[in-house]
Amino acid sequence: MAEQGLLKSKDNLHRCWWCGETDELYRNYHDTEWGFPVTDDIRLFEKICLEGFQAGLSWITILRKRENFRAAFAGFDFHLIAQFNEQDVDRLVQDAGIIRHRGKIEATINNAKRAIDLKKEFGSLAAYFWHYEPSPEQRPTQADYASISPIAQTELSQQLSKDLKKRGWKFVGPTTCYAFMQAMGLVNDHLEGCFNRDAVLEARANLKKPS
Repeated sequence: MAEQGLLKSKDNLHRCWWCGETDELYRNYHDTEWGFPVTDDIRLFEKICLEGFQAGLSWITILRKRENFRAAFAGFDFHLIAQFNEQDVDRLVQDAGIIRHRGKIEATINNAKRAIDLKKEFGSLAAYFWHYEPSPEQRPTQADYASISPIAQTELSQQLSKDLKKRGWKFVGPTTCYAFMQAMGLVNDHLEGCFNRDAVLEARANLKKPS
């Protein structure tokens, strides 16, 4: 691992250490998705559900199955998932293409119903989630992320987790919520020196934040 938590890949680009050097799928996720701001409700719902499925596993495991998850869960259209019934649960438990964890499957269906409630209240999921974007003084330092064991949650991710649970969401602990915030661009945790950090900063600067 290079200095300050960076890896220099064969293409001579410095990347955040966690995406490694050998898995093209993981590197592409780092390069094109992770940290870029997202305001699309379907993508936001998909990500928080997949982070819930990741609990106890690695993200690359979920990433390799993501297309299977999308096929199994109606493209993560929460309006459609909210209509799933017990027969759908039984079907999904038998689907070898996804993580066959009944509790997480049932949580996704439950969370789809809660997402509809959230959209009715706030106008969009994006308006709700972006309310938890930290101010500069609330951000941890770069040193917190350069470590091989970076921080896994923050005060704001704890607040988001607490509020979602109060609203009936499941599998939304503070670590899950912070991973969601990092991936969806509510924070930019690309390390200084990562070739992608400035691109994410620019995307965030040009973002029209949902209200």
